[in-house]
Amino acid sequence: MLRFACTGARPEPFAAGPSLLFDLRISNTTGRRVHSIALRTQIRIEPRQRTYAPEEQARLVDLFGEPARWGETLNPLQLATVATMVPGFTGSTTVPLLVPLTYDLDIAATKYLHGLDGGDVPLLLLFSGTVFTGAPDRVQVGLVPWHEEATFRLPVAVWRAAMDAHFPDAGWVRLRRDTLEALRAYRYKMGIGAKLVV
Repeated sequence: MLRFACTGARPEPFAAGPSLLFDLRISNTTGRRVHSIALRTQIRIEPRQRTYAPEEQARLVDLFGEPARWGETLNPLQLATVATMVPGFTGSTTVPLLVPLTYDLDIAATKYLHGLDGGDVPLLLLFSGTVFTGAPDRVQVGLVPWHEEATFRLPVAVWRAAMDAHFPDAGWVRLRRDTLEALRAYRYKMGIGAKLVV
């Protein structure tokens, strides 16, 4: 029987884009060796599990509507779904779970995180996948039980640190292709070169 727990999170400093590393602890209570796990993790934000300052409520109106309606509209948000290969272990192990992020404010989860001043973000991690167990001379294949899940409270400061590492003192704006082409032409004409990134 597998058990899962998320024990920490931090920005991934060497990622090409904003990313978090979650520390995922996996325990096998059967005593048998786990050869490997092809693990799939769905990470959801559970916005009902925290309170909101008036300034935060104002920033989240376009996502959830007026606070008076939040009893109906404060529904879970999808943060990410990631796949991980867990190497073999006996007893328990801790593996890093790499979660790529976006600063696109058209994405509901990003808009939510951007609207928070501080505190924690309540997360629910849902697991599925294939587990390979058994003796060295034979392998048994089974499924990660669908009911396995873990909760974690992600500090908003950790998310901000991941964003600031790639967008320091900046945000992200989506532009039309013709606008990008006009910016590229202007950059070339003015000899700006690599100083302006679009």
